[in-house]
Amino acid sequence: MRYSAEHKRETRARILQAAGQIFRKEGYGGSGIDGLTKAAGVTNGAFYGHFRSKSEAFRETVLTGLEELRQAIAQLKADKGRGWLGAFASYYLGAKRVCDLGQSCALPSLSPEVMRADNETRQVYQVELQRLIEEVSAGLPDEPGEENTDRAIALLALLSGGVTLARAVSDPALSERIAAAVSRQAHAIVPVPKD
Repeated sequence: MRYSAEHKRETRARILQAAGQIFRKEGYGGSGIDGLTKAAGVTNGAFYGHFRSKSEAFRETVLTGLEELRQAIAQLKADKGRGWLGAFASYYLGAKRVCDLGQSCALPSLSPEVMRADNETRQVYQVELQRLIEEVSAGLPDEPGEENTDRAIALLALLSGGVTLARAVSDPALSERIAAAVSRQAHAIVPVPKD
């Protein structure tokens, strides 16, 4: 039976969504093809009709997650103007810090897995990370340049690392304290411009 192009796109999207949740929750090594296909509601044959391997599905999941973050930042910049950074930090250190791990941001949840991945995955991750850095840098005060690029890198590392630490502790008060400290430091790296 031949499926329509739309059905194939929907199936691929469903597999990527399920893979994203599982890789975030269980890590690359903690999940297998059977778990991915079960979560997506597809057969192994359907999985292999879209991806050659688990590592290819992981690579696509990482790219999709980083692109979603980049697009969210671009949308915040468009919606909030000069106040985008405060809104981003609040959301990132709030809702994204406490949401289900399967729904968490790809940057803190999948980057440690990328460190152990094959070279092809690491290379495409690097390209997407650079696009993300450029998106953040272009929204910072002052003229874009090396200093803004460095501040964008520091900001992403601080927020991502802060979320990682805040998620890892069991004490909600300590988690809140970490988030508040990271937020203060993020605003110190990139002061919010006054109108």
